[in-house]
Amino acid sequence: MEKTEWYLEYEIQINRPGLLGDISSLLGMLSINIITINGVENGRRGMLLLSKYDENITRLKSILQTMDTIKVTKIRKPKLRDKLAVRHGKYIHRDADDRKTIRFVRDELGLLVDFMAELYKKEGHKLIGIRGMPRVGKTESVVAASVCANKRWLFVSSTLLKQTVRSQLIEGEYSTNNIYIIDGVVSKRRANEKHWQLIREIMQLPSIKVVEHPDIFVQATEYNMADFDYIIELRSHEDEEITYEPVEDSSFSQQNGFSMFDF
Repeated sequence: MEKTEWYLEYEIQINRPGLLGDISSLLGMLSINIITINGVENGRRGMLLLSKYDENITRLKSILQTMDTIKVTKIRKPKLRDKLAVRHGKYIHRDADDRKTIRFVRDELGLLVDFMAELYKKEGHKLIGIRGMPRVGKTESVVAASVCANKRWLFVSSTLLKQTVRSQLIEGEYSTNNIYIIDGVVSKRRANEKHWQLIREIMQLPSIKVVEHPDIFVQATEYNMADFDYIIELRSHEDEEITYEPVEDSSFSQQNGFSMFDF
């Protein structure tokens, strides 16, 4: 029988010396291995565990619930957000009203890249939107995650290095192992019908597509926000408002020194 991963998270109620040693000894007696341990948010500690027998996890839970020094908050098969929390020491934050929307700030770029890389590793179609103001690190994060996931990225429309609006792909670029990156602003403002036909073809591929400025993208296509599997919001700081005024108001762009190459 193969060993199974589990996630244990608890709050420390009484922080006394030797507490972690007691828990480690308990895990050892139950033949449960610790893969990773780290502090996570709100004073909690998270552990990735490895156990051959599920009944040992049940025994562990029963014993931990009798301890007055800790309070068990989670004990379950690990989700992606659990693994990232232990790896980075913090949870990713979902929108309370829309669970598909996940929020990051620029200080959390490492967490964002790691999260996107894990999404990229999954097979099949996935449509990911990413919102954010200019120069916050959207495109760079998308590309960095592609590198981490060992995937090839292709710009269908972009302004990262120069303005790109593609109307066809060459042989070998139609691949389920590719990450297709679309800039909703560039496609809406600069594209022709051949470009939109290419996007429709790409959307049919069982691969990852990442759309920057998804709100603008859906204005020009038959797709809508419900078609997105994830919406990622990246801000410079938590209180920053993401607005599309710089995109849609050319006078605003001129006054603030923005051009199409800034988005």
